Amino acid sequence: MIDPITLSVIQAGLQQVCDEMDLSFSRAAFSPVIAEANDRSDGIYSATDGSLIAQGAGGLPVFVGTMQYSTRTLIEMIASGQVTAPQPDDIYIVNDPYLGGTHLMDVRFARPFYRGGKIYCWLSNTGHWPDTGGSVPGGFSASATAVEQEGLRIPPVRLFKQGVLDTEIYAIICSNIRVADQRIGDVKAQASALKVGEERLNELLDRYGDAAVTEAIAELRVRAATQMRARITEIPDGTYHSKAYVDSDGVVNEPLVIDLTITKAVDTLTFDFGKSSPPCMGPMNSVLATTLSSVYLAMRHIFPEVPISAGAFEPLIVIRPTGTFLDAHYPRPVSGCAAEVSQRIAEAVFAALVTALPDRVTAAPAGTSGNFALGGFDPARGRNFVMYQLSGGGYGGNARHDGLTNGCSTIGISKAPPVEIMEQQFPVLYHRYALREGSGGAGMHRGGFGLEYELELLRGDAKASFVMDHGRFGPQGANGGQDGAKNEVEVWRGGVKHVPEHLSKEQDIDLKPGDRVLVRTPGGGGYGDPARRDPKLIAEDIRLERYSPEHIQTHFGPKP
Repeated sequence: MIDPITLSVIQAGLQQVCDEMDLSFSRAAFSPVIAEANDRSDGIYSATDGSLIAQGAGGLPVFVGTMQYSTRTLIEMIASGQVTAPQPDDIYIVNDPYLGGTHLMDVRFARPFYRGGKIYCWLSNTGHWPDTGGSVPGGFSASATAVEQEGLRIPPVRLFKQGVLDTEIYAIICSNIRVADQRIGDVKAQASALKVGEERLNELLDRYGDAAVTEAIAELRVRAATQMRARITEIPDGTYHSKAYVDSDGVVNEPLVIDLTITKAVDTLTFDFGKSSPPCMGPMNSVLATTLSSVYLAMRHIFPEVPISAGAFEPLIVIRPTGTFLDAHYPRPVSGCAAEVSQRIAEAVFAALVTALPDRVTAAPAGTSGNFALGGFDPARGRNFVMYQLSGGGYGGNARHDGLTNGCSTIGISKAPPVEIMEQQFPVLYHRYALREGSGGAGMHRGGFGLEYELELLRGDAKASFVMDHGRFGPQGANGGQDGAKNEVEVWRGGVKHVPEHLSKEQDIDLKPGDRVLVRTPGGGGYGDPARRDPKLIAEDIRLERYSPEHIQTHFGPKP
């Protein structure tokens, strides 16, 4: 039996392999969304069933389940003969959402890791490409009714064969996407990250031996399951219910309902979304892999001390939500599933468990990635461009303190690219990029604040598209706290204000030089009765002008 010290060292070593892959990927990538925003993830997966062994600490949590699912699907398709079997140094590419993916812009690479002539495990990563074709630049088609309108769907194929890029497959991809000349940098960065992982994993195996590392991987999975079960026992046995809402699907201007019932029995949790809305016309459907991953990442938020491993998911039983928009099948559009619907699913988990775990669970966070894509032609550079902007928002208050201000999305650790980088890369000028003070929901501990930014198109013609959420309903407060401020989008064209009909979603908005886009992201929900807020904290908020005296009077009670 492996000793605890060696187990701990090997666990850290596996984590380090993934962290170095993450770092290599970001440092070498061309696209700001990967290089600056870190919208990517790297991991190690089992050779037998694709189960998660380790994932980089700097990777997006939403990929914790989807990459496991997609790797498992790839292994099964190879075994059945649907996909060509690998050779050493082969790398597969896939972005098909129905095979364990998210949306089409999240492109996965998978590389078999050989040891002693046999596949020991798989190394895999995901990177958000700025564009994969489709009807709108950036892929976030707010009114798509079929997946083909969202971009190029790639089944598992070997993009690299024994280390050599297949130029014919690459040419097919480039012929179907915008700004194709810039993709080679991201492709090489993504492939190189897996090569770094191969080198570092070989070093780890050489140092401790294949048998010890294999034993450690198995033991870590068992311990992760044991730890998650131990944490689940903190929840009283019973049934917990919640609802969360998606503004609309982008086509039909009515909210979608995520209806969740969680059943706790001994040391397992069962999640039932069966009463949620049926499949929708627009792009807010979620594929099963993303729905599963959303539950996993929500529980990771609640119990962050449980190590990342497939074992941590074993006590979490998700009933397949057949017949709902959370189990999308071809050809349902899905561009909003990873960035938006996933966060509503996590919000539903938080809302269901906050009363059972009041010291662990927060009020709802902003819960939107703020997907804003701008595509057009830059006459000064004589080339097309596709700009993708994501943004932060407020986190929910909790039992101990106020929510985090301008935090990353619930599903990831991606940060907004620096304004200076965006202005350097694209024909835009940011007039404002600031905290949206006053946007946090009132509570004993208020929600964190969202973000407000305004940018102008400087030259050329462009089209703007938005796939966001929480424009109809603000993030939910908890235990008597108030909801956070809603998402707001304004487009000023020729001095005339335009607000999208669906509030947080619209596509193909024509922009001319001088036109501006203004976005205000949501604040987090408040936690606890606002009347119980410490007067000193209220006085500090007034002194720093975070809220107006009138707002304080209305939402927190008399001014101190």
